[in-house]
Amino acid sequence: MQQQSAAAPNAPLVRHVARCKLPTQWGEFTMHGFEEVGTGKEHVALTMGDFHDGEPALVRLHSECLTGDALFSLRCDCGFQLAAALDAIAREGRGALLYLRQEGRGIGLINKIRAYRLQDGGADTVEANEQLGFPADARDFRIAHDMLAELRIGKVRVMTNNPRKIDTLRRVGIEVVERVPLEVGRNPHNDKYLDTKAEKLGHLFGL
Repeated sequence: MQQQSAAAPNAPLVRHVARCKLPTQWGEFTMHGFEEVGTGKEHVALTMGDFHDGEPALVRLHSECLTGDALFSLRCDCGFQLAAALDAIAREGRGALLYLRQEGRGIGLINKIRAYRLQDGGADTVEANEQLGFPADARDFRIAHDMLAELRIGKVRVMTNNPRKIDTLRRVGIEVVERVPLEVGRNPHNDKYLDTKAEKLGHLFGL
């Protein structure tokens, strides 16, 4: 698991720092900046609509992927999921996307490039991380609790194929009322990657 700051038990893991308007091709979101207590690592949330009525909100926990989100890589489905999630929130007019700075399933950008090199040599995405001395998935989704609490979101409809995200949210007290599948972007370059996520990491495709 990714190391967290040495905060006291039950102390917030992140603090809200600033907010602003963010116009996008899907509509205008509010962008919230968060900072991890102790480490200073920065995360953001994009929100649309009002959450004070307590109704479940459409939510996506999206881990940073520079290659997929910004460089249009076809090796993963991340950029496709980011766009689809923002589009879904905008069409519904209410929801939140938490953009978590956990590149490469928590191993960082440079190590992700090293992992890609191993995949070029035949390793799958899990084997590559493990060959570098990392767990298959080093992310920690607990920070989402404090971000959602700041946004006044207590019940969620989660856009994900990853049951671990659902388990973590429930464990920290977020009520997950629905899993909304987010199956987009499969192509010949990421077929093996997606199949490995299903077989070794339990991701739910076609369910």
